Amino acid sequence: MLYLYNMSTDEENERTFKALSAATRRSILDVLKDRPQTTGALCAHFPTLDRCTVMQHLKVLEDAELVIVRRKGRERWNYLNPLPIKHIHDRWIGPYAAHAVDILDRLKRDLERSE
Repeated sequence: MLYLYNMSTDEENERTFKALSAATRRSILDVLKDRPQTTGALCAHFPTLDRCTVMQHLKVLEDAELVIVRRKGRERWNYLNPLPIKHIHDRWIGPYAAHAVDILDRLKRDLERSE
């Protein structure tokens, strides 16, 4: 059972990293960071892309659960879901950052002692 959980987590991470690998998708997430947007409003943020291309990027983001879609009437609202990014941070970045802060703290103490 644990193996299936880890496999699922690895697949989720793979989808998240794939989604974050494209600059356009990261830009879409940046736009959604401020507030939810309709698909039409997102398309207006990227005038060099056609609607179909924006929709393809949104599909990858939705599959990675980085974007949650809610329909209100004829409008499709896109919401940022930061949890997959937080999970990556907690697994890989957080422990390394904590270690780096510990090293800086020790360096500071050593420098203060030597004065």
